[in-house]
Amino acid sequence: MKQTNQQWQSRREQAVPQGVGNALPVYIEKAKNAEIWDVEGKRYIDFASGIAVLNTGHNHPAVIDAVRQQLEKFTHPCFQVTPYGNYIELAERLNKLVPISEPCQTLFLTTGAEAVENAIKVARIATGRSAIIAFRGAFHGRTLLGMALTGKVQPYKKGYGPFPAGIYHAPYPAAYLGVSDTQALASLAGIFAADVSPDEVAAIIIEPVQGEGGFYAASPSFMKQLRALCDKHGIVLIADEIQSGFCRTGKTFAIEHSGVEPDLVTMAKSLAGGFPLSALVGKKSLFEKAMPGGLGGTYAGSPVAIAAALAVTEIIEKENLNARAQAIGEQITRGLQEMAERFDCIGDVRGYGAMIAMELVEERDSHRPNKELTQALVKEAGKQGLVLLSCGVRANVIRFLVPLTAEKEIVNEGLNILSSCLELVQNTRLTK
Repeated sequence: MKQTNQQWQSRREQAVPQGVGNALPVYIEKAKNAEIWDVEGKRYIDFASGIAVLNTGHNHPAVIDAVRQQLEKFTHPCFQVTPYGNYIELAERLNKLVPISEPCQTLFLTTGAEAVENAIKVARIATGRSAIIAFRGAFHGRTLLGMALTGKVQPYKKGYGPFPAGIYHAPYPAAYLGVSDTQALASLAGIFAADVSPDEVAAIIIEPVQGEGGFYAASPSFMKQLRALCDKHGIVLIADEIQSGFCRTGKTFAIEHSGVEPDLVTMAKSLAGGFPLSALVGKKSLFEKAMPGGLGGTYAGSPVAIAAALAVTEIIEKENLNARAQAIGEQITRGLQEMAERFDCIGDVRGYGAMIAMELVEERDSHRPNKELTQALVKEAGKQGLVLLSCGVRANVIRFLVPLTAEKEIVNEGLNILSSCLELVQNTRLTK
């Protein structure tokens, strides 16, 4: 006999820590592209993509076929013990995909947090320095170092310290929040003057478009000035593309919008179409300082996940995912802008490609974030069959991460649900 959503929820509350989080208390039975069905047979449109993991959609046939073929060969010999060719093949493809003109190398891992941690390791051993600068609003993982780099206390950092030393945070340039490029750069100068000498800084890590922070994008001008600052002081520039990579923004990597070349790039999420795999890709000259055995991990570079990722890199080209991201982004942006004319709670609509955000405020006032309405909207959308995610340093942003393979009609259906939900929750709140 099948369990209901409520029965699974009751079992979850006993068996799983509440710290894991529970955005939508329904339990999935099956999924296809941008649609999912729960154990009770209810259908949902997925505007979350497993938090940006499924740019190629749920169960893309090419990904599933590649995994099936790999499963018939072997699942885990461990690359450091008995290596396998598809690890090297995928590394070669990623070395060509990243926007870095120098010779590159690739290290495979399992999670985004591991990619970030290894980026810091490589930067430190390559420079002989220890300090790291990250940005407020950033999200870089839930490991101890990942939390130290993350620039958002709730819910990620509160109560879990102390954190590793030598981590400094600068304001991220976000015009909507009143932080200009000039102010952000001045803050970096302030860190160098008051906290740490630039010749002690190993790396600056930045999301070209912040994910959890609220989908704010660093301008091309800021990225160019940041690159110049790193060059001046011999600092490694790390682009965290874990959420923004693999065509989400209409470019294979978001940093390409700026024309800036990073030194290292972290990637995960949509790299392997739903299978756990991450990568650190960057200049060979930086990797060369690491001694054998200093990098890697038992499960790092799973051959099954690598098979999936090889399929993803082919899908990017065959299905022209960058163009599809642009088209879906234009469709969603158009729909949200039409809603913004009707609802004064929509303060801003922004994004690159299909990495779109809607910021909810009181009466179009950017200084009055509406966290409560945001939470109510996510909850109501779930009831009506639309999976949404919130984010933002003020917890008032709805982020849209629709699979890039989603049909136009499905996206329109989701936008219609969103509109009706927004009208309902806003009216309900006004009548209270």
